[in-house]
Amino acid sequence: MSLAVTFVVHGSEGSRVPVVALKEIVDRAFAERYGVAAINIVNDLTLEAVLAAAVEQRSPVIIQTSVKTVRSIGMDLLFAMWRELTAGIEVPVSLHLDHCPDRSVITGCLRKGWNSVLFDGSSLPVAENQRQTVEVVAEARSYGANVEGEIEAITGVEDDIGSDEEAHRQSLDVALEFIRTTGVDVFAPAIGNAHGMYHSEPKLDAQRVSDIEAAQPVPIALHGGSGMTDAQFTDLIARGCAKVNISTALKIAYMKSNLEFLRGAEERDSWDPPSLFTAVRAAVVQMAADHMRRFGSVGKAW
Repeated sequence: MSLAVTFVVHGSEGSRVPVVALKEIVDRAFAERYGVAAINIVNDLTLEAVLAAAVEQRSPVIIQTSVKTVRSIGMDLLFAMWRELTAGIEVPVSLHLDHCPDRSVITGCLRKGWNSVLFDGSSLPVAENQRQTVEVVAEARSYGANVEGEIEAITGVEDDIGSDEEAHRQSLDVALEFIRTTGVDVFAPAIGNAHGMYHSEPKLDAQRVSDIEAAQPVPIALHGGSGMTDAQFTDLIARGCAKVNISTALKIAYMKSNLEFLRGAEERDSWDPPSLFTAVRAAVVQMAADHMRRFGSVGKAW
């Protein structure tokens, strides 16, 4: 973790836009049919860089934290970083706990101040997943927070959670019953999407998004966004994918920019950590801004 970063993203207190509920961000995006980038950060540098990109692009953004990141940094420190870097922020932002099967972590994050959580009960029988999701929704509501739900595992392992085997897709009726019974604010269906980078253009069941929306309008979370084509993003966002998850793309930008800079430093025999942080930050800002432009959220801040 790089606590040496000192870049500032907030403006004057008079122009402050407070941290807002996830539902407020995704409902607006859903109604206007643009997508909001939900980007998994890994430390303070990436958190600051993604927020800076949102301010530059005048775009709402959802900051996501994996269970692995929460545990590696520590819940208290991670939330303190979030609180400090969003003080006086000029665009709508929200803090989301990504794929979490551990109810104790969900409770801890809600108590601390996370704005939303994804209870990942996809490994459970649907009935049990639904029962526990109802409980999580009630718990989240008591804190003024929102919930994302899912009934099928998204293919691929992300931050130690998941499986490389594609899960059986449930019927439309099962998905609709889950959405209606649990009252989740966002729903994440499996449509052939996968965590990680695709080796070729993914074959996606976009019609499943439209079928869900036709029967039960609810903002859809698109997982496994890293590596999808612009045409796929445009189509799926138009169908109702208001929250678009990006994780692998950030990791690649972060790691490759570190590697490129350090190779150059070795050649020059010049070792200056602040210069490394500046280079990596620029790469992450560019990555985040590129996705905001692709999703149509630029200039959508309020």
